[in-house]
Amino acid sequence: MLRACVIDYKGCWCDHLPMTEFAYNNSYHASMEMAPFEALYGRTCRSPIHWSDVGERVEFGPDVLREAEEKVRLARKRLLTAQSRQQNYADRHRRDIELAVGDRVFLKVSPMRGVKRFGVRKKLSPRYIGPYEILERVGTVAYRLALPPKLANVHNVFHVSNLRKYIHDPEHAMLYEPPELQEDLSYEEFPVMIIAREVWKLRNREIPYVKVRCRNHDDREATWELEDLMRKHHPHLFEELEPSAPAEARDRGKEIAS
Repeated sequence: MLRACVIDYKGCWCDHLPMTEFAYNNSYHASMEMAPFEALYGRTCRSPIHWSDVGERVEFGPDVLREAEEKVRLARKRLLTAQSRQQNYADRHRRDIELAVGDRVFLKVSPMRGVKRFGVRKKLSPRYIGPYEILERVGTVAYRLALPPKLANVHNVFHVSNLRKYIHDPEHAMLYEPPELQEDLSYEEFPVMIIAREVWKLRNREIPYVKVRCRNHDDREATWELEDLMRKHHPHLFEELEPSAPAEARDRGKEIAS
């Protein structure tokens, strides 16, 4: 309602707050099945729309208290009914997940428009990060995670709906050799192995290429480079390749060329 006032009245929206409050307090609420004003005072508000209503209600003493108590009791009953209905809707999309201390889980991070989450904006933000170890169970549906130092400003207790259990897979473990950093925090990249060779035809020319894997990278990140340049700058790679190269790696270029 306040958002609508800001949009409709723009710069002078604060002048209309009294009427906005009046409209809110006299609007029907589905949870209580009555307006907030009626729940508080036990009667509907007399507004210009109701000035034509005839008759007056004059109640004193115990009658006023009795009616107020009845209104409060009725409002609480209806609120409990509404809460039960909303919980029923929410339970349809919930999963019963039991996690234990020591388990590793992924943390869900939903990207929000215009909000930078964990150093990345919008669609480039990952949906899940981790995995992180569970340190403690908080209540019945929340867990405390061991977050890395870079997320020290993030509260480390999360609802179970934001967690996904990590199932250990040996293939996920990668052998990693840390690079030797220089003083400016950069490191030198150089090729360490030739894993394939091909001859590419360009019009009437045949250009030999080799697939090279560099240090700190695996075979999936290997790149194709000109064989002449590689022989010139890294001849030792071919000394290691030619005597022991697999037949398919040596003959692949011949088959393409022929």
